[in-house]
Amino acid sequence: MGSQGFGLHPPTVQRVADEVKSVHGLGVEVCMVIGGGNIFRGLQGSAQGMERTTADYMGMLATVMNALAMQSALELSGVYTRVISAIPMDQVCEPYIRRRAVRHLEKGRVCIFAAGTGNPYFTTDTAATLRASEMGCEVIFKATKVDGVYDRDPVTHAGARRFDTITYDMVLARQLGVMDATAIAHAQGNNLPIVVFSLDDPGGFRGVVLGEGTYTMVCGSLNPEDGISRE
Repeated sequence: MGSQGFGLHPPTVQRVADEVKSVHGLGVEVCMVIGGGNIFRGLQGSAQGMERTTADYMGMLATVMNALAMQSALELSGVYTRVISAIPMDQVCEPYIRRRAVRHLEKGRVCIFAAGTGNPYFTTDTAATLRASEMGCEVIFKATKVDGVYDRDPVTHAGARRFDTITYDMVLARQLGVMDATAIAHAQGNNLPIVVFSLDDPGGFRGVVLGEGTYTMVCGSLNPEDGISRE
């Protein structure tokens, strides 16, 4: 939504698409999972008195809208893309079939997974770790507004300290809010590292993929022999 308080900001959508294109151009196979908070959040709707299941389904539909916007921006940039929804809606996107999605990657297409897991009570974070596991991804890149994981909210605490590396257990124990607990536990169980970085930095996604820039790695160990730096 860019600087707007709601909806889609086309220049921001295009900027994110350009970031994805730059990484795709490296020969990296890219799967995207997109949220819908700029349009509707299920938890917020539920908090305002809406029935939780209905609110969550509305949030899933919002992710489809965002996914279609991202597909349009990527394809205008010359990147072949497929939107794949956990909720079937054949007129606008493909239903999720894992083997078909894998084939799209093999053909050099970017896969955008929409509608979360297709089930209420599960977040987009959980959908991301689930799809990453199913698609055999090597790493999850969590794009946020900040350049990593901090011990406190860096927006409200000037002395907040950023971690270069942190374990899944530390994230859960300290309740750091990188992703929800279900997503972190799933990533841990499937040994999927999570790289948290800022999408607001131009060229940031490409830089992080190349091991440059500022980010936090969430993984299973802090041992130096793992090739991962300590905090």
